[in-house]
Amino acid sequence: MISRKEFLKRSAALAAGTALPLWLSDGDREVSTRPDITILYTNDTHARLDPFPDNALQFAGLGGIARRASLVKKIRAQEKNVLLLDAGDVFQGTPWFDVYGGKVDLKLMTEMSYDAMAVGNHEFDRGPDGFAEAAQKAGFPILASNYHVQNTPMNPYVRRLLVKSIDGFRVGIFGLGIELDGVVPKELQGDVRSRNPEAWARGMANSLRDYHKCDFVVCLSHIGYSYDDDRIDDVKIAERVKGIDLIIGGHTHTFLDEPVAITNPEGKTTLVTQMGHGGVRLGRVDLNLNRSDAPFALTSQFYTIGKDSLS
Repeated sequence: MISRKEFLKRSAALAAGTALPLWLSDGDREVSTRPDITILYTNDTHARLDPFPDNALQFAGLGGIARRASLVKKIRAQEKNVLLLDAGDVFQGTPWFDVYGGKVDLKLMTEMSYDAMAVGNHEFDRGPDGFAEAAQKAGFPILASNYHVQNTPMNPYVRRLLVKSIDGFRVGIFGLGIELDGVVPKELQGDVRSRNPEAWARGMANSLRDYHKCDFVVCLSHIGYSYDDDRIDDVKIAERVKGIDLIIGGHTHTFLDEPVAITNPEGKTTLVTQMGHGGVRLGRVDLNLNRSDAPFALTSQFYTIGKDSLS
């Protein structure tokens, strides 16, 4: 994990809204200054509804869901099509969860008009019943394609995928959860079963491309950015599964200043990104569409949620 000093140094310019070009599909085409679609994203906010205390050892005074909401509102006023996504672990980490069990988090995210979130392992911290009780406050889809939740209290609230049609451009989104055994105690799993993330990522990408005719596919992943052993992670998914354009990850609390470009089995680019933890960053990806030429151009940036977030 990067130090707070280095974190602030790297993010200072980006917090002011400077865009970093990541990939132009034709290499030469000029990108319009106003994106056709803007994707905003968070992960591992861990019930951090208030800012970090001013005397915190890390991220002092940063974060806070009210500041995040104000920043999202400002961006929505500037851009015409905005998606707001979360890669899981909304639950657990402060007294807000201890007292309210995630209900306040999901209610506030609903008021912010989140479009979807993934199921993180900490969403099981009060078992399937506790998840279901909190999920009643969620006015948006909660995604986990590789969790079998049939005949459990989670079933009414968990979906595999979501398709958003924006000006005729179809964005497909699916969720991917971590293997529960070894991460979530057996007594908190209930009858939920986790299935092979790689196989389900492949199935979801194929379904969104071939059946749902999506132009851009996003994986909301809560399996972790990269491991040195044989555990499946976002980088391995990007390397092994075709058809995914963007993996928005969580679980490992990894601060990536810009998405990492991975060559997938088709020889195309899959981008992997993650925004650390605690709600101190808001990630952003902008798509500029050109259907007659190349599919899209993409730029990225992040914002530091701090005392200057409202300026």
